[in-house]
Amino acid sequence: MGPLLRRLSGLLWAGLLMLPLAAPAAPATAKATAGKPAERVYTLGVTPQFERRQLFAIWKPILIELEKRTGLRFDLAIMPDIPSFERQYNAGAFDFAYMNPYLMVANPAGYIPLVRDDTPVTGILVVARDSPFHTPADLEGKEIAFPAPNAIGASLLIRAELVRKYKVNFTPRYVNSHTAVYLSVTQGLASAGGGVQKTLNEQKPEVQERLRVLYRTAAFAAHPIAAHPRVDGAVREQVRSALLDFAATPAGKALLQEIPLARMVPTAMKDYQPLKDLGLEDFFVPER
Repeated sequence: MGPLLRRLSGLLWAGLLMLPLAAPAAPATAKATAGKPAERVYTLGVTPQFERRQLFAIWKPILIELEKRTGLRFDLAIMPDIPSFERQYNAGAFDFAYMNPYLMVANPAGYIPLVRDDTPVTGILVVARDSPFHTPADLEGKEIAFPAPNAIGASLLIRAELVRKYKVNFTPRYVNSHTAVYLSVTQGLASAGGGVQKTLNEQKPEVQERLRVLYRTAAFAAHPIAAHPRVDGAVREQVRSALLDFAATPAGKALLQEIPLARMVPTAMKDYQPLKDLGLEDFFVPER
């Protein structure tokens, strides 16, 4: 976590620690105060790549800035794990969402992508630094940890490439977060684990030092912020514009780098078509 974010998050937690994180989200609601008309509040759901406190520290300052720039109200919705987030996303519970890129392909609620980071993302397969494994083929018959079945870089692409390119048979173990994946590998609970470079970089130095990147997947368009189609088109564009303007400022870049979204650009469904062309539905696990 960068120095600016640590300073901001410390101030935020001093005053906001007792505020509850959002429960499973509902569509935009209206909150009324005495003598004032009801005010519409939009939910932003974020995929839980990290533990809840860290997600709150990263996203809350960004929502505060977004409220200042748009005059809109936002509630942050943090689910306890990735499968819970996916269930809420698939049900259309969030007005806005930051999610796994494959969810733009498997998108029953019809979310509309607004912005993404311009840096392509690749999945990584990590092993213990002193492990005897040096190629994906060495993982034949081993147990591999993943954050969730449908995490695009950290699970879907890795599983697809292990099976299709390397003909590897393995046992997947889903542990609910990227952090849990890395800890599973360092503690010897799994032979390897799937993640992405950004989340590996966020781990404590002592964790990173005990891991080695064994394999990288093909690159793909980064996680988007998307809007549910029930959100008015003018509001969608207002949010997109505010985010892009914020990303162009030094303070915005510092905060958004923690996601990462510092190199923010507009995006559209066509940017995620290559993922659809990969035929990953064979490896997609529907949430129950």
